[in-house]
Amino acid sequence: MRILGLDIGDRTIGVAVSDPLGFTAQGITTIRRKGEKRDIKELKDICEKYNIELIVSGLPKNMNGTLGSQSEKVMKFCEVIKEYIKLPVEMWDERLTTAAANRAMIEGDLSRAKRKKIVDKMAATYILQGYLDSISK
Repeated sequence: MRILGLDIGDRTIGVAVSDPLGFTAQGITTIRRKGEKRDIKELKDICEKYNIELIVSGLPKNMNGTLGSQSEKVMKFCEVIKEYIKLPVEMWDERLTTAAANRAMIEGDLSRAKRKKIVDKMAATYILQGYLDSISK
């Protein structure tokens, strides 16, 4: 079963996909947000291309575990995904995933410009890998 991981932001959506056995996550793209309809179409195309059966979206909680305005935006967009793509969507706590992705890229000596281009895709990979690790136990 292939699973799609998403890091949903206001300007971009980082996208990762699991291998067919559900062990590892690989970042595949960053979608530049162009409006809800176009965003959903791009996600639907990816889901069809990879035969996705489940979507895992990062849920941006505050450090104290509460939900803020960004969490509400993400949950609302996930409801639209469920309605139009017709796949189950699970939420995954994404606290510190972007920070971890940035730290890994800094350690890999990537320039700021290169990091900016792939940070969302990397964060989606961290979100999905965290989910995959949790279900494999």
